[in-house]
Amino acid sequence: MPTLTDLARNYTTLSAADVEWLHSLVSDWQLLADLSFADLILWVPMRVPAGAAGSGWVAVAQMRPTTGPTSFPDDVVGTQIGQGRRPLLDTARTERRIWRESDPDWTSGVPVRAEAIPVTRNGDVIAVIERSTNLNSARTPSRLELTYLQGADDLARMVAEGTFPYPGHDTTLVRSPRVGDGLLRLDSAGRVTYASPNAQSAYRRLGLAADLIGADLGAATAQLGAAGEPVDESLMLVARGRAPKETEIDGNGAVVQLRSIPLVVAGQRTGALVLVRDVTELRRRERELLTKEATIREIHHRVKNNLQTVAALLRLQARRLQAPEARAALEEAVRRVGSIAIVHETLSHAPEEIVDFDDIADRVAMMAGEVSSPETRVTPKITGQFGMLPASVATPLAMVLTELLQNALQHGFGALGPRACADGIIEVLAARAPEQLTVTVSDSGAGIPPGFDLENTSSLGLQIVRTLVVGELGGRLSIAPRPGGGTVAVVDLPVRYEPGPR
Repeated sequence: MPTLTDLARNYTTLSAADVEWLHSLVSDWQLLADLSFADLILWVPMRVPAGAAGSGWVAVAQMRPTTGPTSFPDDVVGTQIGQGRRPLLDTARTERRIWRESDPDWTSGVPVRAEAIPVTRNGDVIAVIERSTNLNSARTPSRLELTYLQGADDLARMVAEGTFPYPGHDTTLVRSPRVGDGLLRLDSAGRVTYASPNAQSAYRRLGLAADLIGADLGAATAQLGAAGEPVDESLMLVARGRAPKETEIDGNGAVVQLRSIPLVVAGQRTGALVLVRDVTELRRRERELLTKEATIREIHHRVKNNLQTVAALLRLQARRLQAPEARAALEEAVRRVGSIAIVHETLSHAPEEIVDFDDIADRVAMMAGEVSSPETRVTPKITGQFGMLPASVATPLAMVLTELLQNALQHGFGALGPRACADGIIEVLAARAPEQLTVTVSDSGAGIPPGFDLENTSSLGLQIVRTLVVGELGGRLSIAPRPGGGTVAVVDLPVRYEPGPR
């Protein structure tokens, strides 16, 4: 489905500022749809063709209500209509007023009443909202519904006057309260004229014993905060309906989210709508998640410390051994434990079980270069990006990279002279695709011996690499001669996309 921006760019003459205004409106017009019990379609005048007398319309956005039945089961975004096909749109645009003079339309078998609301910016009508109400379940409205409709009428007039969405105010509200969560209607003095049952219940949980009707919401809300705490200025602005903001109040073991929508019609402040949502359980779960994350990070920190202790003990033991093979085996074990410790150290600082493996790869390469023998001192070079990886992939991949680098240093350059090693190279190339990670480790060393068979190799390091890559990570491993001399090891791993840290 094409986006609002695409449709505006391809079919209209709207400026970038006009399109941004429409984005702000669309990001917050669920409120208008719910208060109206109606579907909303945003129509924009199309670019006038050469020689044409007028323009048609293109639908660039659509919203269905959560408080009532829809009038449009199918999506209409992208629909184009010619000039004169929808007189209500033309009238609302030319006369710059909300058009309501229509009889119910029975074309679809369901009675639908259509209205048109001009969308004004800087005095110009840049679009028209078609508001369609399904009358199939029409009945005598309750007081709640009458309050909703009154609020919808005020918001519609503000859209037509160019005062909603609020200029300069960020309306990208993802987790804001909705109309059904709880609604308070305030008069121009900030007193409550209507409180929905959900809103009343939310304030009861905060500890309010009195009825909200007739109360000064700002004063009543300020009394519910924690004792001895200073009153938050933003809380007072929201509770009195003075500013289009959001805030939360914590009291009596409950947490309630408030959002204020000031109503200014014809330049006169008529009051405000305050949306109320009880988020006590949501905040409790968020606190539990934060506690769990902190616990997991502490566990990773302790595992890292324990692994470093094990590595130190193995290093001490290796120094006491006289047999070269035993000492070399313990030194290899120290490197393997160290590579795992690096991953756990990174995870101890990560808010989730996802790490930036580029940092780990740099440290693994540095460790491999530092612990190599002086005669084979070659510094590995890393290019490309590994990206974000889950811990289940990062830990075995760190060991795989350690073993491949150590194999290149020990077997690729161990048999060469110091001069050859001085000119030697070890390159690690990481290529990340959406569902694939390819790691290539190449060196200019002695190369693989004749008759080398990866399946039947006696090298413990390569056996570990093959087991981790193929058995644990479900990837592919290949080792072949490098053109010009040396060895190339290629690791292909299936990995899912992981977003960066928040």
